[in-house]
This record gives sequence, structure tokens and C-alpha cells, in this order.
Amino acid sequence: MAEYGDISSEATVTEADLRASLFGARPVAEAILAYVGSEPAGFAVYSFTFSSFMGKPGIYVEDLFVEHQFRGRGVGKALLLTLARLGRERGCGRLEWSVLNWNEQAMEFYQDLGAVPMDEWTTFRLTGDALERLASSGDVAGLRKRRNA
Repeated sequence: MAEYGDISSEATVTEADLRASLFGARPVAEAILAYVGSEPAGFAVYSFTFSSFMGKPGIYVEDLFVEHQFRGRGVGKALLLTLARLGRERGCGRLEWSVLNWNEQAMEFYQDLGAVPMDEWTTFRLTGDALERLASSGDVAGLRKRRNA
């Protein structure tokens, strides 16, 4: 997927990272694999979010990928349909994902399904040194976090 998006240099994941995140003691993500016959055709990696506006959980699709030779055969739609049904079963109020700005074909596909771009929102991200600086900056007085033990 990183190769398709021409962002391979940003992919630092290892097999151990994926194993811990998907199957470890505290999984933080789930995955759906799509097959055409016995051949792997695509996948979706997702996690759950919470909307304070809706008071409901949501599903965030981190990755949705269909192998080139299987595109146009309903694999991507089947993955999103599966996620929509999973969300309905789990009481989710929305299904969200991000699309690279240059990927017009994907945006058209999503819009044909009824998805709308969230142009009024800007995604922010902290990673690497900036994330470490913030995490190391000390406690904030009066701030409490409730944890699920």
C-alpha cells in the first residue's frame, strides 16, 4: 500500500509491530482480508473511535487496499460493506477514512457510495520528535484522564 501511495519511506512497520497491534494482549486495530477465490485480493485495517457529538462509537478505516489486478471487481465495495455492517452491529454512528488528495479515482469511488469529503476539517498529526517532546513535557496541573483498566 505504501508503494501505491508513493510513501514507502514513511512505512517503518515490522511484522512484530503488526502482530502486537492486531493480535497482542491489547489489540488496538482489527483487519479484514478479502479473497477472490483462494487469492488474497485486498484488506482493510480499522479501529474504533468515539464521537462526543453523536455519543456513539465509530469505525476509522486506517487502510483500505485492493490489489491492482482485482480493482473494478467489487472487492473494495465488499470491504466497505463488511465494515458498514460491522459498524451497524456494534452500534457505530459513522465510518470514516482519509484519502490522499491526488487519489481522484478513490475519491470518486467513495462518493459514488454516498461518502462525502469533510472539507471543513483539517487533520493534524504528531509523530516522531514532536510527539516525544509533548509526551516528555511534564504533567499538566488539574488534568485527569479516566482509564479503562
